[in-house]
Amino acid sequence: MPKPLDRPGPANRRVVALAYDGLCTFEFGVAVELFGLPRPEMGPDWYAFATAAVEPGPLRGLGGVQVVADGGLELVEQAGTIIAPGWRGADRPVPRPLIEALRAAHAKGARVMSICSGVFVLAAAGLLAGRRATTHWRHVDTLRALHPDIEVLPDVLYVDEGDVMTSAGSAAGLDLGLHLVRRDFGPEAANTVARRLVIPPHRDGGQAQFIQRPVPTAHEASRLSPILDRLRADLAREHTVKTLADAAGMSPRTFLRRFEAATGTTPARWLLAERLARARDLLETTPAGVEQIAQAVGFGAAALRHHFRKTLATTPQGYRARFGDQRDLGVTRNPP
Repeated sequence: MPKPLDRPGPANRRVVALAYDGLCTFEFGVAVELFGLPRPEMGPDWYAFATAAVEPGPLRGLGGVQVVADGGLELVEQAGTIIAPGWRGADRPVPRPLIEALRAAHAKGARVMSICSGVFVLAAAGLLAGRRATTHWRHVDTLRALHPDIEVLPDVLYVDEGDVMTSAGSAAGLDLGLHLVRRDFGPEAANTVARRLVIPPHRDGGQAQFIQRPVPTAHEASRLSPILDRLRADLAREHTVKTLADAAGMSPRTFLRRFEAATGTTPARWLLAERLARARDLLETTPAGVEQIAQAVGFGAAALRHHFRKTLATTPQGYRARFGDQRDLGVTRNPP
């Protein structure tokens, strides 16, 4: 039996993903996986998904696939949320009918969301003028040059401007999608979707940490995974490199090198991000006070406030009060 969701969700549950000839198939798949996959465990109030063809004719996606859409731009007019899953090129014009459909839907209250190069679709429609936005690091300079009226943030995974949302590289669409699920239905719903995707419900950090990182060997991953699980299970305890290295059966120097190769960061930064993520969950889902939450995640109250200000640009009390703030910046820069 479906368990009740934390929140009733958006008034218009229809999510429409755009499809076009030359479709970015991974980004489109991200939209389908997040919002189009049947999820009976979520109950009848979950999203209703459809695909809208931007243009007539065969819609060929990268990799040789062909997409048969549910309808055309009339579906955009009916949407509560519209997703631009990448675009065929920053220098490729966005069709005028699509621009007009997006503007009309947005004016009626629809939310618009881009993944990676899909930001150029929203920018062409004028929906990002005077706003913050992000995109894949390879497109940052082009976006700035073509649309100087946009405040481009190059070192975040996504930006939530309430009715307009943008994400960085392709996989960051998963981060933004989970954030939207969290915003619409609460943290438990987002955690459930993340578990099914086998990805973390939060990824704190900037794009730089995901560029040119080595892939750990299966042997190293199997030795480090229990350590990560141990840290997550007991965030309140003080953990040192020596105790973690001993548990992994490595010297401290080897442990530090292999930990960073596997995670892209240091144990201290990784632990800080996990503690902040857990604190955010507790602030959203429990009435516990800041002192109690700080103790539960291994901080003093002053340290928790410091890290919230430095990493999230707010206080714990402010975060709790404005979790539903429609202009929240999603994932921030790397913690110190």
